[in-house]
Amino acid sequence: MLRQIFESRGSALLRLRLNQSRRSLTKLAYETAENDHQHFVPKMPAFDYKPPPYDGPSAAEILAKRQRHLNPCMTYLYTNPLYLVDGKMQYLFDESGRRYLDAFGCIATVSCGHCHPQVLEAILNQTKKLQHTTALYLNRPIVDFAEALASKTPGDLNVVFFTNSGTEANELALLIARLHTGSHDIISLRNGYHGNASATMAATAQRNHKYNVVQTGIHHALNPDPYRGIHGSDGPKYAKDVDEIIMYGTSGRIAGFISEAIQGVGGVYELAPGYLPEVYNSVRKVGGLCIADEVQSGFARTGSHFWGFEAQGVVPDIITLAKGIGNGVPLGAVVTTPEIAKVMTSHGYLNTFGGNPVSTTAGLAVLKVIENEKLQQNASTVGTYLKNQLLDLKEKHEIIGDVRGRGFLLGIELVTDRELKTPAPLETLHVMEQMRDMGVLIGKGGVHGNIFRITPALCFTKEDADFLVATMDYVMSKM
Repeated sequence: MLRQIFESRGSALLRLRLNQSRRSLTKLAYETAENDHQHFVPKMPAFDYKPPPYDGPSAAEILAKRQRHLNPCMTYLYTNPLYLVDGKMQYLFDESGRRYLDAFGCIATVSCGHCHPQVLEAILNQTKKLQHTTALYLNRPIVDFAEALASKTPGDLNVVFFTNSGTEANELALLIARLHTGSHDIISLRNGYHGNASATMAATAQRNHKYNVVQTGIHHALNPDPYRGIHGSDGPKYAKDVDEIIMYGTSGRIAGFISEAIQGVGGVYELAPGYLPEVYNSVRKVGGLCIADEVQSGFARTGSHFWGFEAQGVVPDIITLAKGIGNGVPLGAVVTTPEIAKVMTSHGYLNTFGGNPVSTTAGLAVLKVIENEKLQQNASTVGTYLKNQLLDLKEKHEIIGDVRGRGFLLGIELVTDRELKTPAPLETLHVMEQMRDMGVLIGKGGVHGNIFRITPALCFTKEDADFLVATMDYVMSKM
């Protein structure tokens, strides 16, 4: 299908060689362009939406206000900051009306698609009726959404605490684990990311997301990383490090263990097979609770399963949710068992906006869209197709050291030396900038900033995948 996304003007040479390996298409395009003095570039798939004309302030004016009034640590994804004013499904539009393929999903947050009509309709209808109450009063959206969430979670995980973000959800989960067990020690993974508040920053194990403040009661275990880890893909071997932390770094009792099934911010590292069953067993033996951070890998994003942890065949004691839960609406949740949830009744827990009727209405609409439009199946089918295309690209370009992940949670690690696995952060930035200029938006992550994060809306198509891969191929072929 890659052949369909290159512009062609009838070159006999191009037609003759289109039957050759897809891996040579970009090179062929250049050769033909050289011979025919024509320019062949990847062509974005057609889309039947055109945004209304933009008549607001310029990007320069917005940037000046941001620099003057917003917090100074806010960064930009590109050298020339992108000003986005409109969005529809898997596409975004800047102030000039130019269309971009959003392969980042605004940090894995847009699950159904930008401005999905059914989600929008549900939000607007609820907003017209009642925008806000607190949980001190009864309201239907919060209980309907809680019930729907409970129907998607395994076992006795059917009690929901609503929050506004993933950070809040993880903070609450760690608090619940500590109160329920009477222990303080938490084990998390190196390279993991769980938030930027007190306990979650402590649980995070990446220098890029930590400040030099007191962070107590957290132990960071070896990351079961199949690409760079010392034990390769042997999950049970990595799990032994958790046993050693319990033995040598704690009193022998711990509050819990928290991890992502696929580390998102860290660079889309999928935990080595067999890791979580071993660790969950060790943690429970010493009285700890197992917390699954599903902020990025939940809500069908991995395609193969609705929740990321399911790929490892485990059932956690607490699940934390955010990002795709609301398709962009600020919303988070903690799901646990009735027995564990009881510990919070000693003093009570109230989150002013947690369970807001507009937010929970959006969450319920998202669940319905995922089911009705079979977006999990699409994430599996198109995500697998995209990953295979990227693996083909790896065979062509030495700078690609690894392609990993599943569904629409994919990572591409760039290295200057495959054998030494030397990170290539400057090259990563270059490719990102060039792809943006060609209309494709992707993210990056990892401690060294050398890993592309591909996390589009679950409505992404094979044509979108082809355009993304062809654009990356085009850019890398010119390096």
